[in-house]
Amino acid sequence: MADAPKAAKRTRARDAASDGFTAEERAAMQERARELKAAGRRGARANKGDEESAVLAKIAEMPEPDRSLGERLHALIKAHAPSLAPRLWYGMPAYAKDGKIVCFFQGAHKFKTRYATLGFSDAARLDDGGMWPTAYALKELTTAEEARLGALLRQAVS
Repeated sequence: MADAPKAAKRTRARDAASDGFTAEERAAMQERARELKAAGRRGARANKGDEESAVLAKIAEMPEPDRSLGERLHALIKAHAPSLAPRLWYGMPAYAKDGKIVCFFQGAHKFKTRYATLGFSDAARLDDGGMWPTAYALKELTTAEEARLGALLRQAVS
């Protein structure tokens, strides 16, 4: 009787790519942990002004063109969806309603991508049939894009 075939040995080099998360993703998770810890310390003392200041400070730290996009988006969100409360979420500017994130801005620099993103969570009321987009790539904001985003924001909080 011939020897049974041996199972092939699995060898895999241990490097950053095989750990599952990129350095940027790990940094975002660490930022989220710090946000939750800070929120726990503030507790009932937290107010909207503190949260908005943190969001504006985070936008100010961004390199261009993300900073300009973040500032314009913040103004658009305040104008078209004033019921949303600014707050940080995984180190990104985000906007919540009743404590649930509705939308967020992810600068291109955050994960070293070629475009920034305006994302919407399931709390956003953007349903349109059986399929609809939940994130939009942003390279620039023209008047046309601002008008379209304004309509999306109004719909998201309706």
